[in-house]
Amino acid sequence: MFTLPDALLLARIQFAFTVSFHFLFPAITIGLASYLAVLEGLWLKTGREDYMNLFRYWIKVFALVFAMGVVSGIVMSYQFGTNWAVFSDKAGPIIGPLMAYEVLTAFFLEAGFLGVMLFGMNRVGRRLHFVATLMVALGTFVSAFWILSVNSWMQTPAGHALNDSGQYVSAGSWLAIIFNPSFPFRLAHTLSAAYLTTAFLVGGVGAWHLLKDRSNPRARLMFSMAMWMSTVVAPLQIVLGDLHGLNTLEHQPVKVMAMEGHYQSHPDGAPLILFGIPNSAENRVDYAVQIPKASSLILKHDADAPLAGLDTVPASDRPPVGIVFWAFRIMVGLGFLMAGMGLLSLVARIRGTLHENRSLHRFAVAMAPSGLIAVLAGWITTEVGRQPWSIQGLLRTAESASPLAAPAVAASLLAFVIVYFAVFGAGAVYILRLMAKPPQAYEPAPPNIPVRSAGTTPAVALRPDALPADLGAAR
Repeated sequence: MFTLPDALLLARIQFAFTVSFHFLFPAITIGLASYLAVLEGLWLKTGREDYMNLFRYWIKVFALVFAMGVVSGIVMSYQFGTNWAVFSDKAGPIIGPLMAYEVLTAFFLEAGFLGVMLFGMNRVGRRLHFVATLMVALGTFVSAFWILSVNSWMQTPAGHALNDSGQYVSAGSWLAIIFNPSFPFRLAHTLSAAYLTTAFLVGGVGAWHLLKDRSNPRARLMFSMAMWMSTVVAPLQIVLGDLHGLNTLEHQPVKVMAMEGHYQSHPDGAPLILFGIPNSAENRVDYAVQIPKASSLILKHDADAPLAGLDTVPASDRPPVGIVFWAFRIMVGLGFLMAGMGLLSLVARIRGTLHENRSLHRFAVAMAPSGLIAVLAGWITTEVGRQPWSIQGLLRTAESASPLAAPAVAASLLAFVIVYFAVFGAGAVYILRLMAKPPQAYEPAPPNIPVRSAGTTPAVALRPDALPADLGAAR
């Protein structure tokens, strides 16, 4: 007979599934909101209509992605009460206020100005509309700030104390909690990843349309802007990733051991394992392709510096090495491909062939989803690498779960899988269809009416001539 996995594993799979779906949407909205603000600002400064046409083109995508991100985020947060009640009880006095700050600042800021941004172009004036766009972009940043503060505290907890009820509470300074040791590095790394995700998505769409019609000025413009972003931010992201890695080595060395595949300690310099098959049963990496002492050079800036391995860590405190090892390499590999894309585009720009180089355009189309894959691989590295802890060094994942039976968790997981693929799959297909259409010279704007509320109809607003004669006269 078929035997279900235990409730803990099912709860972990459910949270991994929902958070993976959810994080793809903020990764786009954070960068796309800033891109829209840049487009509108350039339109106001220059009066060039192509900027506004691109703004109208991408704002439709932004609205859909933003909506799906909100919905998936709400569903994900419910699991703290259903599947992770012990974690919620013990960490709630710290996690709860930080999440509340996110709602009170970022969510209200985004929700308050999003309607003006979507429907207010012809109602509030150009400058006020630009302010609304800036506020939405600021809201996405503030949201990332608080969420990453929460996650970073779980990675590198600080400023806490344990009360008589066994709960983690503030030890007196919330600044120590918010600005915990890994937070600045994690914030910079994640935000730049979001901007790169948007840049390669926009660049891929622009390249797709250039392959069909290289004379389309709006496709040329979006591709050029995206390639500038990749040229500047991709190398910066590598530097930020290095700084983040050094911080992780200081505060979460076991995670770095798993990322590097270092089962054994290396007293005279550790090799950089490029590829291989982690074998946790034998505590080695099979078929390893490695560069001698390069890992010590990268992590310690000294080729002969010693690096401890997983042999210094009890087996019960080790993360799943295979998952962390390969997720990290996918992220890093895509990061270097992004930097390569930026370099190739810079060379083509200097040669004057940026909009004619079809090989470059095909490469850009292939790289369009690379940012989404990279951020997902990065989050897997971060979260799986923290295991077996839900709060590093304080609370184990096995001790965080609700006392639920496996069938109950399995039923909700199955429901999530079905609903998510149906709803968000349909949304993704529609977004792809929007992006498959080339940006027009007179790109239509979103309707200048709010979404219909219960008991009202937008028909009159759309067609005043459809009013009865007596009402029309009164109007």
